Amino acid sequence: MNNKVKVYRYRFVVLLVFAFINFVIQMQWLTFAPIAEAAQKFYNVSSLKIDFLSLIFMIVFILACVPASYVIDTYGIRIGVGIGAVFTLVFALMKGLGGDSYEVVCVAQCGLAFAQPFIINAVTKVGVKWFPINERATEAGIVSLCQYLGIIFAMMVTPQIVKESLVDNIRTYNIKHMLIVYAVISIVSAVLVLIFLKEEPINPPEEEESKERLNLSSGMKHMFKKRDMILLLVLFFIGLGMFNAISTCIDQICKAKSLNSIQTGIIGGIMLIGGVIGACILPVFSDKFRKRKLFLSIALLFMVPGLIGLTFFKSYLGMLVSSFIFGFFFMSAGPIGFQYGAEICYPAPESSSQGLILLAGQISGIIFVVVMNSIGVKTSMIIFIILSLINIVITRLIKESPRMLKNK
Repeated sequence: MNNKVKVYRYRFVVLLVFAFINFVIQMQWLTFAPIAEAAQKFYNVSSLKIDFLSLIFMIVFILACVPASYVIDTYGIRIGVGIGAVFTLVFALMKGLGGDSYEVVCVAQCGLAFAQPFIINAVTKVGVKWFPINERATEAGIVSLCQYLGIIFAMMVTPQIVKESLVDNIRTYNIKHMLIVYAVISIVSAVLVLIFLKEEPINPPEEEESKERLNLSSGMKHMFKKRDMILLLVLFFIGLGMFNAISTCIDQICKAKSLNSIQTGIIGGIMLIGGVIGACILPVFSDKFRKRKLFLSIALLFMVPGLIGLTFFKSYLGMLVSSFIFGFFFMSAGPIGFQYGAEICYPAPESSSQGLILLAGQISGIIFVVVMNSIGVKTSMIIFIILSLINIVITRLIKESPRMLKNK
């Protein structure tokens, strides 16, 4: 094999189809979140059962994260992401065709939840296979952007499709129609992945890609020996868990400030829009200036004013501004952190390092949601501010990525 380094234009085709299926899996995750009341009436079930359709993604991720990373690292992105694509195709179709039955939808949602780690754990692996190191945070940022767009799409489009109407004086909802539309989008994305996602180019984009990597077991041992990786896991355990809890409980946060449901939805949407813009900017600068630590520190430092505003501001305008700031800086930290983890853990498998980071955030997210419901929103938010200050200290303790220093 000729190991000459070369960058191929086809990497953008790979990025496009991979980003699309990331968009889809996030859309499928939060399908019922913005229409919980309508879904509860349509299926004649409790609100807890509707919430379970979203919560199952977090639960299954904890169980499937390590196996998914093992498959991606052992058999490659074409097989790993391909498994996620097949599960997305099959269970999105089941969800669409069986949309009248809560039980069928629940099973389909479990299948889609299983697909998720096979897709999102491969972000940094796709970057390493196809992109040079000075484009990898940008690649992760674009994929993260599409994940956020998938959430925004679900939040904004789902209620527009599922419109309440009266038929013979009975309230009905177009939920099955919405699920069929989403099934078609999901099938298209899965087919595109199966056709166009290639394992790797003929020549690697960087010299290290021609070198042998550690297996999952050795890679895990290697990662846990890395001081900076341990600090990064603590950082994301706090940060990502906090973000997941705030996103999940945004209605409680706004209700405590006497804001209505429409205002709450806009505040949540503004947070995601801020994240989309942030994911387009900070990762690009991280690649341009070849610095991971600096931009990770900037993101986690400037998200604190947004968090303070969400905690103490009571006005609608104050909450909007705070939500945007919080989303812009925190959600842009994700792709930078994923790429930093992949670089400091080399030659450990990239999907293992990213999967470990996501796993930490999923576990803490469940813990923090329970805490918020146990001790109250205001107290929890104050604790989150204290934890965020700890995260700022942690970013000062970590060292710059050696890969960035090497490639200056």
